[in-house]
Amino acid sequence: MNNRQNFKDTNRTAKVCIISASLLAAAVVAALLLGSAKLSPLQVVSALAGRQSEEINVIVQNIRLPRVFAAVVAGAGLSVAGILLQAVTDNDLASPNIIGINSGAGFAVIVVIALFPQVTYLLPFAAFLGAFGAAMLIVYTSSRIGVSKSTVVLAGVALTAILNACISFISVADTDTMSVYSHFSVGGLAGVTTGEIVLPSVLVAISFAVAMFLSQQISILCLGDSLAASLGVRVRLMRIICLVCASLCAASVVSFAGLLGFVGLVVPHIARALVGKDVKASLAVSALLGAVLVVSADMFGRIILAPSEVPVGIVMAFIGAPFFLYLLLRRKHYAENK
Repeated sequence: MNNRQNFKDTNRTAKVCIISASLLAAAVVAALLLGSAKLSPLQVVSALAGRQSEEINVIVQNIRLPRVFAAVVAGAGLSVAGILLQAVTDNDLASPNIIGINSGAGFAVIVVIALFPQVTYLLPFAAFLGAFGAAMLIVYTSSRIGVSKSTVVLAGVALTAILNACISFISVADTDTMSVYSHFSVGGLAGVTTGEIVLPSVLVAISFAVAMFLSQQISILCLGDSLAASLGVRVRLMRIICLVCASLCAASVVSFAGLLGFVGLVVPHIARALVGKDVKASLAVSALLGAVLVVSADMFGRIILAPSEVPVGIVMAFIGAPFFLYLLLRRKHYAENK
């Protein structure tokens, strides 16, 4: 019976992955074709080989292709981070911003803008350091107190409140910083270059590989600390590894996409609805669906008001905010009927 169920689960996961990969391919093709300048498939293929006019070559090679790749990395990275954070905190509302990652990045960026306004090229580096530094502070604090589910969440909430207060103070003291910071805080992919996403994509890939390798132990961890420990899982170490991997993914994305919200919240729920609670299957499907979502949202933002564009962060807010309210209502309904 178990073997039959395992076969059904594996078969279902494979089908979902194939469909998700097909949707991603379609979204990538559409994103390369559509924009303020609509191109034909033949023009895109020729431009990729450098055989079109200089203008079309620049549009495809220097603008759309890096942007699509950045959207894939951003969607996959934030979705994987969301899966890991929801697993280790046992909180289906957990996302990268709940443990202070976004606030850490925002604080670092606004400090650089205020103190070194001439070196805006350092903002991606500052964002990564701020996001990862905040996450590591949470890991350190939690490890000193006890890396439990509630400790991680509460420490993250406390750090987020402190950093947001610091951001507000700096923005009031130096109003000139807000014009630059507001673009970063919304989240967007306009102007991203290939060089900016090479290192983040490598870090996301490494974190994803580690999470997949440890997926069985993470699944056991989701059953509860006591049961996981009795089955040989080193609970404290596993929770720290998951937090580090999630932080690396989210910090890498923040470094080039800004404070892109809701991806790490929305996609894990969709993935679990499709393939169940198995962490390995959820990680694979989340990475694909997250990429589909961000590529599609960014494309939609580029064409809805063309030749102007709506940053992908705003599009994701329109998608994610209603979904967040739906989750809250579902929780309330579940609590009342329990």
